[in-house]
Amino acid sequence: MGRAAELLGVSAAFLRSLGAAKLIEPQRSEGGHRRYSRYQLRLAARARELVNAGTALEAACRIIILEDQLAEALRINAELRAGPSDAKTTS
Repeated sequence: MGRAAELLGVSAAFLRSLGAAKLIEPQRSEGGHRRYSRYQLRLAARARELVNAGTALEAACRIIILEDQLAEALRINAELRAGPSDAKTTS
């Protein structure tokens, strides 16, 4: 956790608060240390940006969740518009 906090320029308490808000749930090592994925670190960095801009933590977490859902919906939409890339019809 300390290394993740250092990379992001936040405190360990900030990362714990993101966990309490259910934005990120790190894996645990055998020794009980929190392990964050790159994706989780990107979410934490975005939360830091929003909080630094004056957004309340709970609102920042909700914004990030909605942004993530929108990105996924846009990705799915693009895939559906493109159609199956490997399905070729022959007559």
